[in-house]
Amino acid sequence: MELILSIAIGVMTACGVWLILRPRTYQVIIGLSLLSYAVNLFIFGVGGVKTNVPPLLGNGTATHALADPVPQALVLTAIVIGFATTALFLVVLLASRGLTGTDHVDGRSDRK
Repeated sequence: MELILSIAIGVMTACGVWLILRPRTYQVIIGLSLLSYAVNLFIFGVGGVKTNVPPLLGNGTATHALADPVPQALVLTAIVIGFATTALFLVVLLASRGLTGTDHVDGRSDRK
């Protein structure tokens, strides 16, 4: 399970960095979103990937067998903040597109 999670984090990070380096603003926004999701998965994985473990402490349940709730709360908060910043980036993208007439990061159109 940890191998699959680490491969997913690596692929999402690589795709996010590649998209951030693209010249179009929409691709940059998608790259930032992918990078934030990769960081969320990393934080979630740091909390420990456990299967077949009860989420609540019961009689006779060892404390070390439980998942840590702090990374889960951090990831949930980061997802909400990520949605808000993505919406803000999209509004800025639309305003920039309306003012400059292009969606390039530097404001220039395609050169041939």
